[in-house]
Amino acid sequence: MNRVGIVAKPRLQAAAQHLVQAASWLEARKIEPVFDPESAALADTAGAAGRFKALDKDALAAQVDMVLVLGGDGTLLGMAGRIGRAGSDIPILGVNFGSLGFLTEVTLPEMYASLEAAVTGKAEIDKRMMLHVRVDCGAETLADRVVLNDVVVTQGALSRVIDLSVSVDGEFMMRIRADGIIVATPTGSTAYNLSSGGPILHPHVDALSITPIAPHTLTNRPVVVAGASVIRIQPFTHDEQDEVFATFDGQTLLRMKSSHVVSVRRADKPLRLIRASSRGYFQVLREKLKWGER
Repeated sequence: MNRVGIVAKPRLQAAAQHLVQAASWLEARKIEPVFDPESAALADTAGAAGRFKALDKDALAAQVDMVLVLGGDGTLLGMAGRIGRAGSDIPILGVNFGSLGFLTEVTLPEMYASLEAAVTGKAEIDKRMMLHVRVDCGAETLADRVVLNDVVVTQGALSRVIDLSVSVDGEFMMRIRADGIIVATPTGSTAYNLSSGGPILHPHVDALSITPIAPHTLTNRPVVVAGASVIRIQPFTHDEQDEVFATFDGQTLLRMKSSHVVSVRRADKPLRLIRASSRGYFQVLREKLKWGER
């Protein structure tokens, strides 16, 4: 391992000193730290002005051997998408500032032990399915994304219930009236999918969940399909006032029309997520979901 990218949650001042310390720790082991510009600016406030190399996040994802994320699950999701778009299979280590995260499950006191395991090749690594998502209008591609958690097609803030047509592997599945629909990976099953009544899928299960959001007909229930499935969603808007949006990992948003089709399939490469060796998946679930507490 020769270069490690370091990315912090934007404007997370509490991370500034830890950025400098982590970079110095890597340098002491003959590993070059590389920041994204915003994280480099944070490190500058801790007395490291101009000391470390910086690359924009897309370039960083393509040119380093590992990424260290300091922040929360949203920060990790943003970098995961960039790693996926770069076609890279570099591992990512998420360190959480605050409560334990589903993805950033390494706590600050565990950071250096996890870093040591990562740079020496002893870390436990989970391979997490990612999704390749396209939004097409005829022959034109409007969006092409790689996401870790989910793709959501939903109504706007002031819109009424929307109509959606859903097919799986070319077979018509349903036409649904609802506030929207979620296609989630096992990793994303504990995010928006869970709060909408969808199932929790263990990360090692090769499957996708399709979950309606507040369906007009209560018999429209979540469905679990094979991980190799190709899912297509098409909205039916009735007039120009209707607002329908597709969101990708909650990071970007695209307004849709009836002529637009969302296609979702498994990405070519999984994300390699470095795990905290001190806890297993079910322990994370127990802590985050407060299982067994009154």
